[in-house]
Amino acid sequence: MKRNHFKILIIAVTCLVGLASCSKKLDLVPTNDITAAEVYSTPAGYKQALAKVYAAFALTGNTGGTGNPDISPQIISDEGNSDFLRLYFNLQELTTDEAAWTWQGDAGIQGLHEMSWSSINAIVDGLYYRCFFQITLCNDFIRQSNDAAVSGRGITGADAANIRNYRAEARFLRAYQYWVLMDLYANPPFVDENTPIATAIPKQIQRKDLFNYIESELKGADSSLVAPRQNEYGRADQAAEWALLARLYLNAKVYTGVDRSTDAITYCNKIINAGYSLHPKYSELMLADNNLNTDEFIFTINYDATNTQTYGGTTYLVHGPAAIPGSVSGTNGNWGGLRCTEDFVNLFTDNSGNTDQRAQFWQTGQTLDMTGLYVGANGFPTFKYRNVTRAGALPANADPAGNFVDVDFPLFRLAEIYLIYAESVLRGGSGGDATTALTYINLLRTRAYGGSMAGNITQGQLTLDFILAERGRELYYEAFRRTDLIRFGEFTTGAYLWAWKGEVIGGTAVADKYNVFPLPSTDLSSNPNLTQNPGY
Repeated sequence: MKRNHFKILIIAVTCLVGLASCSKKLDLVPTNDITAAEVYSTPAGYKQALAKVYAAFALTGNTGGTGNPDISPQIISDEGNSDFLRLYFNLQELTTDEAAWTWQGDAGIQGLHEMSWSSINAIVDGLYYRCFFQITLCNDFIRQSNDAAVSGRGITGADAANIRNYRAEARFLRAYQYWVLMDLYANPPFVDENTPIATAIPKQIQRKDLFNYIESELKGADSSLVAPRQNEYGRADQAAEWALLARLYLNAKVYTGVDRSTDAITYCNKIINAGYSLHPKYSELMLADNNLNTDEFIFTINYDATNTQTYGGTTYLVHGPAAIPGSVSGTNGNWGGLRCTEDFVNLFTDNSGNTDQRAQFWQTGQTLDMTGLYVGANGFPTFKYRNVTRAGALPANADPAGNFVDVDFPLFRLAEIYLIYAESVLRGGSGGDATTALTYINLLRTRAYGGSMAGNITQGQLTLDFILAERGRELYYEAFRRTDLIRFGEFTTGAYLWAWKGEVIGGTAVADKYNVFPLPSTDLSSNPNLTQNPGY
């Protein structure tokens, strides 16, 4: 095995089709005869339950691969499409210049890149319910791990202290899921550990109020989280919390109308001073042994071909790109799906990868221009994610069939923090300075150019427009692009166009309603407290 994994105890939390609304709810009744009293009776049981909370990021159900799904087939018929990362990636990337998907018949795909989706869309609905499924797991764990519950089970001393840390981790994970909901859906319903199970109809929370809740939850969990770089790999620590706060503050003006650049810089500084450094080679960031990249990675979703078999996650990001041979990807072949638009590829002045090595595009047999949105040979796919080690070999526990991969996904890494720092300085935040911002950006570019300073920029070149382009070059296919384009006012407007935006080959502006996704019609019909987002 390439890493130490949590033993996953299946608590049998089954997701139906709605949120705590009479007949449509998240059902917390165990289906395998394991009760909460049994699960949480020992310190080991608490850790196993925590493992389930983490596992929900990587898995789609209780069987592995497919079978016994978390999300009802009424919402997503193909379980392989229902994991968190695949859903999140699709909404963050397929809606932008960074990616298009070939399989037009996949549920929810048509209309995403064209920016013409409606309130009935399997991917839009799927991520919404996936987030609430994971929030429900967090709520249950938090409910069961308060000090009174732990002491009532006779757990004391170091064991109780560890569980207090676990509880803080669950609060962080819940806050992250609520951040996703706030960013994509603006005004979702709200449930926490104090919400009565299956009896209360959740009330809607407004975006500003949810922002305040996320901020307070993260700060409230801080003192109980493990210090940076001191937790087990794949578990949250204080640095993960700080990274989410920095991201939250970077986008605060979108969410609340108030700029929080100074706060973003504050938390960037905390992370930068916590001992992280850039991994020396960009090409090694998304390989099968990237669990070794603890120098740069702050918090990850962990995958391996044995314990976390899913057709989503990084399996999707390795297999999904069109045209890339299995000998390159380290798999049994490609799915012919993901491709980048010409507009995105052109962010690189040299798309060959000979100068800026971040330009990892497969060009053989592909056209640069995307004259056909659903034509697999149109657009350059990327081989940024590969199921091989830095030595070029298959991982030790490789799936013999070549279906599943061992690549972990960094939800937070130091490079993003450098970029947040620089952008926040340019937006007028205090606590940082332009010289330091330039240093951080040039560290990224020196790595990108293989250690050469040929790509470094000057102070005068460090502008907000440059930052947006540099975020694209550094963070592409890591599920940032939609959020970035919205923050810069370029997602729905005519300020920046890409192929097939607005269903026009050369791109066109679309209605501002598309800056957020609609709430699922299934939840609107079952919860009278909800009001649909404007325009849907």
